[in-house]
Amino acid sequence: MHPRIEDYALIGDLQTAALVGRDGSIDWLCLPRFDSPACFAALVGGKDNGHWTLAPRSPQARATRGYRGDSLILDTVWETPEGSVRVTDFMPQRDRAPDLVRVVEGLRGRVEMHGVLRLRFDYGRVVPWVRAVEDSRVAVAGPDSVWLRTPVGAVTYGKDFSTRSELTVAAGERTAFVLTWHPSHRPRPELIDPFAALADATEDWHAWAARCRYQGRYRAAVIRSLITLKGLTYAPTGGIVAALTTSLPEEPGGVRNWDYRYCWLRDATLTLNSLLTAGYLEEAGAWRDWLLRAVAGSPEDLQIMYGLAGERRLPESELPWLSGYDGSLPVRIGNAAVEQWQLDVYGEVLDSFHAARVAGLPAEPHAWSIQRALMDYLETAWRNPDEGIWEIRGPRRDFVHSKVMAWVAADRAVKALRARPQLGGDVNRWRAMRDEVHREVCTRGYSTERGAFTQSYDSTELDAATLLIPRVGFLPGNDPRVVSTVDTVRRELSLPHGPKGMGGAPTGLVRRYRTEGAGVDGLAGSEGTFLVCSFWLADALLLTGRRAAARALFERLLTLRNDVGLLAEEYDPATGRQLGNFPQAFSHVGLVGTAFALHDEGRGAD
Repeated sequence: MHPRIEDYALIGDLQTAALVGRDGSIDWLCLPRFDSPACFAALVGGKDNGHWTLAPRSPQARATRGYRGDSLILDTVWETPEGSVRVTDFMPQRDRAPDLVRVVEGLRGRVEMHGVLRLRFDYGRVVPWVRAVEDSRVAVAGPDSVWLRTPVGAVTYGKDFSTRSELTVAAGERTAFVLTWHPSHRPRPELIDPFAALADATEDWHAWAARCRYQGRYRAAVIRSLITLKGLTYAPTGGIVAALTTSLPEEPGGVRNWDYRYCWLRDATLTLNSLLTAGYLEEAGAWRDWLLRAVAGSPEDLQIMYGLAGERRLPESELPWLSGYDGSLPVRIGNAAVEQWQLDVYGEVLDSFHAARVAGLPAEPHAWSIQRALMDYLETAWRNPDEGIWEIRGPRRDFVHSKVMAWVAADRAVKALRARPQLGGDVNRWRAMRDEVHREVCTRGYSTERGAFTQSYDSTELDAATLLIPRVGFLPGNDPRVVSTVDTVRRELSLPHGPKGMGGAPTGLVRRYRTEGAGVDGLAGSEGTFLVCSFWLADALLLTGRRAAARALFERLLTLRNDVGLLAEEYDPATGRQLGNFPQAFSHVGLVGTAFALHDEGRGAD
């Protein structure tokens, strides 16, 4: 049985990251990049697939943990009958080689500690050759080489192909373990000073967090979400991965298991707005520039996602040697959804560039020519059915949200030319397209029978993405169709609180759409409530004039974060567990956006 998804905490160096469990085990780490093969893959397999545990020997040890102030440095304090000890886990922002540091510090009495390091390259499949070199251990297999360096003397290579450490820590003593990756054909990397690196990392993170503009009542939650987004950023390019992990299930034991270690265009606008609003112009500019590089090329070849540096080929495959998280199979790497055509991404890209212009980010000389090319293509392409925002693996449809985002693309292009006619473009043609899309969506996308905008044209199915209609400006929040849509989605897509089959009051936490019986996504099984959609519901409640309900839902969502403030993709109210890949950028973007919306709507009085 695996730990719960919410039992993990994130540490990272802005190029990759690791998940540390409450039990002191690091069960997920890909080196040297977020999308590299994992050397610790116990998260989606078993301990034999790679982990690094460092914890007291005492079976009575109890842990509490938290981040060191506004940072990505994790402190875990263990209390035992013999004393207490603190383990500090972090990854310094790298100069060249990635390092993972674990500092053990005695606080009270004397505590016996035990460490087990199982390195398994290529997602837990390859057992490396380990040898001693002076006071270090080096593990090598193919292109990968990892060094473990520590002053602890009792380090042995066991029969189970693990490196074990035994040490006793007294009050006031501290020691460090440093794990360093480098290409196996390169010379041995220099050893960092772990204590100096800890001091530098603490200072750097605190300075970064202090730049946040938000000063409302939810500042701690906003800062933690922004730090998480920063931790999911690939610093060399500015790309932001959707999540750290692959194949954490949307339903325990189910097949809805996907690789999220890539950069999605659908996340672009909301992420950019969150960074701009919070005052992180440098990060927003880097994300905008990543976006420009990724989408450059023929407009009809625009993808829904790209690699960390804008790579286009992300072939999907399965890893049969891994047993999955709690038996959830298959474990996938790569993502076949990259081949899908999703109309909404054109709107999201144009909206992102619009947000950057409004915020005053310096324009790149070629940015407008790319936007004009996208609009020229979209003028006819918007009429075609697509796979939609949720990457369904069923037939293409005329999804309402996709059409709304086509309207957004035309609307932002018109606004750009209205503000700066010298940019060039046929504003009359784009305005005509905007008006035509609007008429069609209002005619075919709204069901008077359901009292709501539906998932696709001429259907009766609901979709939480329609909650974005007032947010993007397609219709005002006081439009009766918007109010009715919000109420219908809130009522019919909300899951009850309590055990499955036992009923209970609706939570206000909403699913993306109905999976049971509808057959829209071509997949078996179900899923939990989608957290970003629940933040969208809070935004929609606010935009339709129901501030108290919006705040109540937002504060309910805050309680779903784990003990260190992290959110996965989904949440199951029946079991009280987080589901899906973790931590999820979109969930944290939703949190930041709603916190700012409540703050702004209340003129700062929240």
